[in-house]
Amino acid sequence: MTGDGRFGRFGGRYMPETLMEAVLELEAAYDRYRVDPGFVAELDRLLSEYAGRPTPLTFAPRLTADLGCRVYLKREDLLHGGAHKLNNTLGQALLAKTMGRTRLIAETGAGQHGVATAIVGAALGLPVEVYMGGLDVERQRLNVFRMELLGATVHAVETGTRTLKDAINEALRDWAASFETTHYLLGTAAGPHPYPTMVRDFQAVIGTETRRQCMAAEGRLPDLLIACVGGGSNAIGMFAPFAGEPAVRMVGVEAGGEGIETGRHGATLSAGAPGVLHGTLSYLLQDAAGQVAGTHSIAAGLDYPGVGPEHAHYHETGRVEYTAVTDDEAVDALAYLSRAEGIIPALESAHAVAEARRRAGTMAADEIMVISISGRGDKDMHALARRRGVVV
Repeated sequence: MTGDGRFGRFGGRYMPETLMEAVLELEAAYDRYRVDPGFVAELDRLLSEYAGRPTPLTFAPRLTADLGCRVYLKREDLLHGGAHKLNNTLGQALLAKTMGRTRLIAETGAGQHGVATAIVGAALGLPVEVYMGGLDVERQRLNVFRMELLGATVHAVETGTRTLKDAINEALRDWAASFETTHYLLGTAAGPHPYPTMVRDFQAVIGTETRRQCMAAEGRLPDLLIACVGGGSNAIGMFAPFAGEPAVRMVGVEAGGEGIETGRHGATLSAGAPGVLHGTLSYLLQDAAGQVAGTHSIAAGLDYPGVGPEHAHYHETGRVEYTAVTDDEAVDALAYLSRAEGIIPALESAHAVAEARRRAGTMAADEIMVISISGRGDKDMHALARRRGVVV
């Protein structure tokens, strides 16, 4: 990454003047406190004593027998709150409090980032307001209730596609009017610099632990890493600590929705083109007129027309392979992991499991595959029940 927040040609800071002061101040604060011993020690304490790190690297014996290689699951579903999101929200909220901010705002898709922001707001004594697309509010009622129980105010966004893109737009409008007292706690590794770098750094604990745990269990690094990609925070957290290890292959799995050919998907790197969205130059889904295209995924957290700029760089350089998994494949993979190992993954994470199943028989028996289980599936049970015609 360059000093102006570029990953190759991607990244940067494309912001209106009303927000430039806010992102510049955030960059300066992050550059200062990321190396401050007191800040680092307090964040480490919170991650350990409050969030429950390190999360396990779980050997999966039945997947190992079925897929033909040694399979491990990185268990971010066991982090407090049920997903990887708390790694980032703890870091950003602590930074905001250190900067003297007195209010947090956030966007959320699947609701896990909103829950994680509500958690840190309660833990650190900061009021929280969350913007969530109206469609996502409908399909993630459980997480809306969790946010409100934790004391957050949830705003349903009824404009546009009523999904994550529109929630981010509303959060940015709020921030432009309130940045002197408010921190916008962006949940994914996208947006203007310094957000992609900052979110990656806070999420890199996933890959750093995986390196150490795999070395302890197997005496060497993994051969293959697989993680789902929407905006890309859990995947970049897993991939970044291995980026300098050419022998470690990495696969990011996007939302194939109803199929790439249908146009109803969220596979930005598989079917998109470079453009600017939410303050960064990256890949995004666009229509023939160059307007941001609508998206679809059964997994609300992957229902986003953009992707983090570091992923765009990895895509263009070939460092990471990006694929897409359909809704049907993800639903089947959720049931597969649940029955094989007694672990119910989030629909987002199930995309990674589906890609692992595709690769059955392609790896040697002694090769090591690590699948990022970025979240647990409790939040998706109502959606799955409705899909099957079951009333719950």
